[in-house]
Amino acid sequence: MTRPTVLVLRALGLGDFVTGLPALRVLRETRPDRHIVLALPRWLWPLLDLIDTVDAAVAGHELDPLTDPPIAPELAVDLHGNGPASVALLAAVNPRRIVAYAAGSAEWLPDEHEVEKWCHLLRAGLPAPYAVSPLLGGSLAPPGRNQPGGRTIVHCGAKAVARRWPPDRFAVVAAELARAGHDVVVTGGPADESETEAVATAAGVECRTDLALLDFVDLVAKATLVVSGDTGAAHLAAAYERPSVTLFGPVSPSRWGPPARTRHRVIWHGDGTGDPHAATLDAALARISPDEVLSEAWIAAHASMIDTAHA
Repeated sequence: MTRPTVLVLRALGLGDFVTGLPALRVLRETRPDRHIVLALPRWLWPLLDLIDTVDAAVAGHELDPLTDPPIAPELAVDLHGNGPASVALLAAVNPRRIVAYAAGSAEWLPDEHEVEKWCHLLRAGLPAPYAVSPLLGGSLAPPGRNQPGGRTIVHCGAKAVARRWPPDRFAVVAAELARAGHDVVVTGGPADESETEAVATAAGVECRTDLALLDFVDLVAKATLVVSGDTGAAHLAAAYERPSVTLFGPVSPSRWGPPARTRHRVIWHGDGTGDPHAATLDAALARISPDEVLSEAWIAAHASMIDTAHA
């Protein structure tokens, strides 16, 4: 007998995928016998092998029409945004019911943390059991690839210029960490290749921009320390509970930051008024110095024992 289908829209980036995992857990626990289909970009599909809350995928990117979505699902869930455009994508497949902020399923709270925002929607719209995951640990299984463990990752990529800390400052941090005995590797996506190579060359450390998605995830899952801006690498570090330092600029860490653990350090000098999609460096991010990052890196790298003692 064919199981009723639930279609979920979250056709965004890596960080969005990771922060949406607790909501998918709530959905699975609420609808354990349903066939859950997630709409997300194809390049993220390998990550579905690391979770147990989704049965299948369809292709989606931002607000582009979905590719081969299930027709007339029992339920469609908008984990994409709070506007009518994403709801329209779901309405086009004629679901029996839509759970979405724009459909009035819950009140959109702009300052609510991204993880809680989507759990809140499901609790209000299904209703679902009260569940929120302040810790993302356990959300992703380790990829089990052959990447080396114990490395310090300096990830200098970000989707928008507003969230890209200057390369020369990343180079200072990478060089000082290497000088202190860290096994440093500078990473970035294909679009960040020239910037990443420049940072690694200036710091005299290894550069990797050629990693497949699961290899990059595996590297983070085994890392000693992850230093990055507010991007996917930081959310992976939180999911795998790896020590991290995250540099925030236009967006407050109260909305997108890691769990409040000693091993997860955040630096922010903003007031929440910046534009995360701007084509120029955010002023708050520009105020972060290499010395601040190095100071927080020392705390994060030595925090596992502190966290364990207070668990």
